[in-house]
Amino acid sequence: MEMNRRKFLKLGTAAVAGLGVAAASTSPAVAAAVNGSYKNAEGKQNDVTWGMVIDMNKMDNETLNKCIEACHKFHNVPNIDTKKDEVKWIWGEPFEHLFLDETHEKMGEKFKDKNFMTICNHCAEPVCVRVCPVKATFMNAQGVVGMDMHRCLGCRNCMAACPYGARSFNYKAPRDYIEEINPSYPTRMKGVVEKCNFCSERLAVGELPLCAEIAGAAITFGNIADPNSGVSKKLADNFTLQRRSNLGTKPKVYYIV
Repeated sequence: MEMNRRKFLKLGTAAVAGLGVAAASTSPAVAAAVNGSYKNAEGKQNDVTWGMVIDMNKMDNETLNKCIEACHKFHNVPNIDTKKDEVKWIWGEPFEHLFLDETHEKMGEKFKDKNFMTICNHCAEPVCVRVCPVKATFMNAQGVVGMDMHRCLGCRNCMAACPYGARSFNYKAPRDYIEEINPSYPTRMKGVVEKCNFCSERLAVGELPLCAEIAGAAITFGNIADPNSGVSKKLADNFTLQRRSNLGTKPKVYYIV
C-alpha cells in the first residue's frame, strides 16, 4: 500500500512539530533519552539539538549490518546491487575513507577489516541546505537535516555539495527494488534524492532512531544542547572524531575510536 501525499505531509508536520515530545506510551528510559527540551540553571527552557555518538569499540560488523537492514527495511530503501545505482541511508566504510587526515601507516590492528557506520552527519552548517534551489532539503528546529521528496527536482546540487557522500539518487524506480513495502513509511519515485533523517518519524513519538535502538551501547543518541544528557556526557568523557571537521560544516555525528 502506498502512502498518499496528504498522509505523507501530515506525517512530516507531526514529525517536525513533535520531535521534542516523548509519547506517553514510551518507556521512561527512551523518553529520557529523547527528551526534546530541558531547563538550564536559571530555569529557562532551551531548545533541543539532536546528536549521535557512535562507539566503534562496541560497534562490530554484525551489529552494523543489523542496523542497516532494519533502517532500510523500515524506510523502504530500495535494494539495488549495482554501485552506480545503489541507494543507502546507512552503510559501512573503512576508517581511512572516513578519517583521511587521521590515517597513517602505523594504524592499529583493530581498524583493519572493520567497517565504520556511516550516515548523514546532520551538520549544524549544512552546505546541502544552502544549495537546494527549492528548499527540498532543509534543517528543522531540532537540527535534523531532512528531505521533502515531493519537492525535490532531482537537480542533485545537494549531492555535489555534500562532502560526506551521504545522499543517494533514485536513478531507477525504487519501488521495483523493495521486497516488502512498509506501509507506515512513504515510498519514493524515480528522480529524487534521499538520505538518513535521524528517524524523525520515531522521534516524533518519543522513540530512538532504529540504529540507536538496535546497537545498544554502541550508539548514544540525544540532546547535545543539554549538558546533562547522556550524549553530552559521552562527549565530555571520551575523545571523539568528526568527519572532515576542518570544512566548518559542524557534523553532529561523533565517533569514539
